[in-house]
Amino acid sequence: MRFHLALTLQALWTGVCQAAMQHYPAAWGHYDVCKSQVYSEEGLTWDYMACQPEAADMTQYLKVTLDPPNITCGDPPETYCALENPYMCNNECDATTDELAHPPELMFDTEGRNPTTFWQSTSWKKYPKALLVNITLSWNKTIELTDDIVLTFESGRPEQMVLEKSLDYGRSWQPYQFYATDCLDAFTMEPKTVQDLTQHTLLDIICTEDYSRGYVWKNDKTVRFEIKDRFALFAGPRLHNMASLYGQLDTTKNLRDFFTITDLRVRLLRPATGATMVDENNLSRYFYAISDIKVQGRCKCNLHANSCVYDKEKLSCECEHNTTGPDCGRCKKSYQGRAWSAGSYLPIPKGTANTCIPSNIGPVIRQNVSSLGVANRKEARVCDNELLRCQNGGVCVNNVRCSCPSDYSGLLCENPRCESELGGCRGPDSGQAPLTPASLPGLLLLLLLLGSALLREASCWPALL
Repeated sequence: MRFHLALTLQALWTGVCQAAMQHYPAAWGHYDVCKSQVYSEEGLTWDYMACQPEAADMTQYLKVTLDPPNITCGDPPETYCALENPYMCNNECDATTDELAHPPELMFDTEGRNPTTFWQSTSWKKYPKALLVNITLSWNKTIELTDDIVLTFESGRPEQMVLEKSLDYGRSWQPYQFYATDCLDAFTMEPKTVQDLTQHTLLDIICTEDYSRGYVWKNDKTVRFEIKDRFALFAGPRLHNMASLYGQLDTTKNLRDFFTITDLRVRLLRPATGATMVDENNLSRYFYAISDIKVQGRCKCNLHANSCVYDKEKLSCECEHNTTGPDCGRCKKSYQGRAWSAGSYLPIPKGTANTCIPSNIGPVIRQNVSSLGVANRKEARVCDNELLRCQNGGVCVNNVRCSCPSDYSGLLCENPRCESELGGCRGPDSGQAPLTPASLPGLLLLLLLLGSALLREASCWPALL
């Protein structure tokens, strides 16, 4: 009897230990379901959750624009020399021949082809006038970045470059990061790396020299804007603590906006010169060539959609929660019973849907939310339909109000109570429900029983290690 009891308690203890030590990496960050059917005292009903589309390769959906428009090589045809060997001049660019053309579309085609395909600019034939190129990537949609932006160069990485972003469809621009072989000389900025950033300086714009070395480092072809390293400042080196990151994104608008774009612009200011003086007698050695650009992200849908469709050359969210618009940024016409609000990542792991509710709210509800100013129509009362059901464990009382758990408030128990408290929902648990006082005695009793049994059974000690 004692042996079976000890085994049972040991198994329970192991489960408790594993639950206490469990990490919540990627699974916590999916938010891939907008609603699910659940059984309640009132029967089968819907449980609404915050949701977002899966991350994807966003280069499939962009429009690329070059400035100046005639900067691509091949018109007229031109012969180029290798940067490391001025006498190796066997690279020809001819826009009229498919095999020799290097149009901008080749920055986004399938990688791994042999020979490598790439876009190429004209040579620096107007030296000493700067060889300037703007490459603009436009989505006509707000995008949330989820991984590093990576550019792969085939002609040596540029000695001076700026990566810029727009949040208003290209009407205004702000720098993301500066790149140079000498940051002080090029931009009068002290050189830094992403490792120099902290949680408090994450939004700082830096100049880095890590990606601008000359052609001596021939195999170093990539230039990065490090998204994941910035995520790691909150989520940890391996992004295990996604709860912390999502909590910060939810409560700090500037942080979320930092990773949100509608357009990207690559400003190429000076090509690779091989860390030597420019050879004015052989300017065909100097040009830009990009074989690949990677931009990983998702449509911004304000946590009201889990899919995004590309139709008629335009991205748009497939909105849930009775929202509408390209970004699910407003309530549907008949569902304006309260002001639209974005979904929330908190409380983790399901978040808060903040669904739009019907405009024809009954009189009892109207008294509680008089600011809505809803006109008299056919009345709907709490629990009459799935969109007016109490959320987050709230209980319907006489079809007129919701009795909310202590952690929630609002008409339908839709708001985490911590949002209205001093400091918001930024506590160390990032929205995770703490142990309630009612649950502590049972847990303490279980632990006392476990401790007593394990002390009597020496063979059970390894379970504690």
